[in-house]
Amino acid sequence: MNIADHLQQQLADGIAVQEAVLETLVEPLAQTVERLLRCLMADGKILVCGNGAGAALAQLFAASLVHRFEAERPALAALSLTTDAAITSGIANSAGQDRIYARQIEALGVPGDLLLLVSDDGNDASLLAALETAQDKDLGVIALTGHDGGRLAETLREEDILLCVPAHTPARIHEAQLLVLDGLCEGIDFSLLGA
Repeated sequence: MNIADHLQQQLADGIAVQEAVLETLVEPLAQTVERLLRCLMADGKILVCGNGAGAALAQLFAASLVHRFEAERPALAALSLTTDAAITSGIANSAGQDRIYARQIEALGVPGDLLLLVSDDGNDASLLAALETAQDKDLGVIALTGHDGGRLAETLREEDILLCVPAHTPARIHEAQLLVLDGLCEGIDFSLLGA
């Protein structure tokens, strides 16, 4: 197999995962958009976090809500918990890496807010701690994962939302998670602005 054949296979695999997202996640995505809008219209905020590629996706999603996605609209209240190095490194240094998001949720989360967790396998200790803290503070939770959802899926309450990308390879999961997050932004814009 040469490089072109290998790349063609990787791209075909990515397309197959995105087609699986289309088949399995459209209705859950629509329900998630409605949940996000209810939170935002009630003056709540969306807190977003993830690790590695999930952190980058969290930042992009928060930026798309606060600034804009594809159309001009009023700013929406969202905050990525991954971006402040002084906060995250300070918490990691004194309370432990597993508490970097939980501590911020303790400070910033209020009942009615939503926490969006982005993880490829659903087993990140820092995201599990964030989930527990969010539940203790009566925040709604949306977990965007891959694989089988991991421990995050097992820990969600009935009213929480699991969006599980049907893939096992981190690269394919991250590609599909970007598609899902863009879909959420598109759904929000459509609901607020129309077609």
